[in-house]
Amino acid sequence: MTRQARACWLRSPGVAELRPVPLPEPGPDEVLVRTLFTGVSRGTETLVFAGRVPPGQYATMRAPFQEGDFPAPVKYGYLNVGVVEAGPERLRGRTVFCLYPHQSAYVVPADAVAPVPDGVPARRAVLAGTVETAVNALWDAPPLLGDRVTVIGAGMVGCTVAALLARFPGVRVQLVDTDPSRAPIAAALGVDFAAPERAAGGRDLVVHASASSAGLQRALDLLAPEGTVLELSWYGDRPVQVSLGGAFHSGRLTVRSSQVGMVAPARRASRSYADRLALALELLADPVFDVLLTGRSPFAELPDVLARLTAGSLPALCHLITYDGE
Repeated sequence: MTRQARACWLRSPGVAELRPVPLPEPGPDEVLVRTLFTGVSRGTETLVFAGRVPPGQYATMRAPFQEGDFPAPVKYGYLNVGVVEAGPERLRGRTVFCLYPHQSAYVVPADAVAPVPDGVPARRAVLAGTVETAVNALWDAPPLLGDRVTVIGAGMVGCTVAALLARFPGVRVQLVDTDPSRAPIAAALGVDFAAPERAAGGRDLVVHASASSAGLQRALDLLAPEGTVLELSWYGDRPVQVSLGGAFHSGRLTVRSSQVGMVAPARRASRSYADRLALALELLADPVFDVLLTGRSPFAELPDVLARLTAGSLPALCHLITYDGE
């Protein structure tokens, strides 16, 4: 008998459903993985769910194991942790991370999975893709010793960047968000917190991750002369407006983009994608990252979870999806 799994598909923008999918027998260089947890990447996945990927970005925004095409029907997602049930002996029984969509089991090439270190719980390992994004960002615009750095947007990516910045010696970090309930999260990460209107100025580096025009404008306003805004937000098809008058030219300010699809130029010659992911998983040994796991739901409820996250009725950083009983 052909073994079957279940996968979450976006049937049409705003409507997701679970579908049965056949699983092929794994070949000699493949693994069969039983999923333990997936994570919903709230920013990107809600834009996909709402059908807001711009046509010009369809190819760029494809996930590694995506099926279907934007806007729909499409199977999307990339934060998956499971156990290898069949495959090369070195991987059998290992907990692994894979950039695979929300599916209860799957078969992929063995080199597409990364073993989770023994000190990293499986549930926390779903954050590996987000930590990888933060690592790449800090390769793109690393702070210097003693820098004053602000992160605007206390979502999943912004909090992860702040958590890593807190480890840099002498670097003073402030996390900025319009939601005062994010203050305890900032405290747990070991950084200061401020509302946008009370944020400290004169910053050497501002990492922007709020996905809003107002946030990007505030990032520019907070910079010291010759400072840099590192833009991590993805806006989908929404227009972005900022004022480049005032001190933008006289202050020689810089806006720089960062995106995880390519290894940052500063490390591209010496680090592979696998190296970057292995580093992200190693960093997740720190239990401070547990504060980013803000809720959990069974896989059967994922279509409703995606709808609620997109509507804003379910607040979350990383929402964990569990697969017990699948």
